[in-house]
Amino acid sequence: MSATPQKNRASRRVLAAAAGLATVGALVAAMPAGAHDRGHGHGGGPGHGHKPRTVDVQLLSFNDLHGNLEPPAGSAGNVSETQPDGTVKAIPAGGVEYLATSLRTARKGNPYSVTAAGGDMVGASPLLSGLFHDEPTIEALNGLDLDVTAVGNHEFDEGATELARLQNGGCHPVEGCYEKGKKFNGADFPYLAANVTKEKTGKPLLKPYTVWKKNGVKIGFIGVTLEGTPDIVTANGVKGLKFHDEVETINKYARELDRKGVKSIVALIHEGGAPASTSYNYDCDSPGAGDGISGPIVDIAKGITPKVDALVTGHTHQAYVCTVPDPSGKPRMVTSASSFGKLYTDTTLTYDRRTNDIVRTSVKSANHIVTRDQPKAPDMTRLIDRWNKLAAPIANKPQGWISADINGRGSTAPEKPLGNVIADAQLEGLAPADKGGAEVAFMNPGGIRADLVHKASGSEGDGVVTYGEAFTVQPFTNMMNVVDLTGAQLVTALQQQVSGPNEASPKILQVSKGLTYTLDLTKSGADRVVAGTIKLNGEAIDPARTYRVAMNEFLAGGGDGFPALGQGTNKLVGASDLDLFNAYLAAHSTATAPLAPPATDRITVIQ
Repeated sequence: MSATPQKNRASRRVLAAAAGLATVGALVAAMPAGAHDRGHGHGGGPGHGHKPRTVDVQLLSFNDLHGNLEPPAGSAGNVSETQPDGTVKAIPAGGVEYLATSLRTARKGNPYSVTAAGGDMVGASPLLSGLFHDEPTIEALNGLDLDVTAVGNHEFDEGATELARLQNGGCHPVEGCYEKGKKFNGADFPYLAANVTKEKTGKPLLKPYTVWKKNGVKIGFIGVTLEGTPDIVTANGVKGLKFHDEVETINKYARELDRKGVKSIVALIHEGGAPASTSYNYDCDSPGAGDGISGPIVDIAKGITPKVDALVTGHTHQAYVCTVPDPSGKPRMVTSASSFGKLYTDTTLTYDRRTNDIVRTSVKSANHIVTRDQPKAPDMTRLIDRWNKLAAPIANKPQGWISADINGRGSTAPEKPLGNVIADAQLEGLAPADKGGAEVAFMNPGGIRADLVHKASGSEGDGVVTYGEAFTVQPFTNMMNVVDLTGAQLVTALQQQVSGPNEASPKILQVSKGLTYTLDLTKSGADRVVAGTIKLNGEAIDPARTYRVAMNEFLAGGGDGFPALGQGTNKLVGASDLDLFNAYLAAHSTATAPLAPPATDRITVIQ
């Protein structure tokens, strides 16, 4: 999902000092381009003697983990399941202790099993991973026996050099090694980025594909991120890189694999769609193949060469198992497993040893819940405990108190209670004349990564918001900007929520108190924002007047499809979004007078 990264995280420097960690210079190796043969199949395979004509290969896949090692809290940790009677039940899911158990259980009895991911394994991560530049998550993925992943947009949050470090290992160039006597080894699975090239050389940044092999069975994996990555990552994260068309890139490398005799091909694509239902067990092939899914992945799937046998997708954090026709009209499996490790997809690919290709008519696939009522994987528990000890001095510090859940990520409404709190915190912190003189604040919805949950996550007590919990909501530590925008530019920015690149999938900005307007979803395009209803503190927006507007640096750069917000002038750089959020919690709550969820009455929605 769209989000907002920032590298310089003061909290991390504090942690390094607090924990007295050794600092060692990091060595980031250049990454080789080209193919890579690999295969650590799980379980044993047939020995000598007669081999059957076909063999079933189990493909286990997931996407958008975002460093959620511990089970995600509140509604963001639930999966919707439609019951036989038609009712929908919310089931708590996720956490790598359970994901490891689920994957290991699924592999039993499957001598040919390969595990792949659809990107955003790291980035926008909770404190437990984010504080340590996602080293704990890479370590966990190594333990899960991940074979391969595509890059997602969030793999670029801290730039190409940091991504190379996650792949190759070495201690962080600024903060060094986090554990005395231990060096970070990097990922023992390849990150694939077929459609990302270096501007200077035109060469791929990372490997475009890998070939998994076992007992003569060969399956090629091509990995791409969405072409629009530069629109949803800060400029520093994608500096010196070019992002290319997903379909053209996959087709190019599918031809190359085919020439090399690799006829079975899976595409890992960090781009996705929107199913017609949020239930993971919804039939998106009803009434016909692929009828129940919309969004960018549909056109991509229809354009990818029939040489590719299945598509593992991501980015939209949705759950679906669909068959979308390929260019020849044949059905082809397109899957996505929600987010945060709450689901995994189990796909059976029947491999024909004579043709070296997948028998497409027999491809079967289903999503499965990573339930929390199964045994925890002890190695993942140990990993979490180890990193939690390092994070504890910062993570457990109370920041404020709440009287009930304040939903952000878990809210499906255009206006989210936690969005209002965040926007109000930004306005309050930047309203003083010497802080920028802000009159209104905007927050992008994709930057709200979790809910504030009333139930205690540890020993802090119910209702206490810890630094770790606040960080999980706003993990990017973006610097805030206050800029001049005209009333006309403000109106245009609000219309850009539902038009242009955001028309098909609106991005509704969270707005600070005092800004009100009507969102009419019965209309289309920019008309959905009813211009005549936009008011600030009860007064109509004056197109000619200049307003001081607060937002994070990502939005101020025109990110998330808001070019009007990128036209601001007279910029003042303020504190980080996380600092303002924590200051607001401290100023507006005590143990005896906790902060209540705010009303959501700023945006009037007509359905």
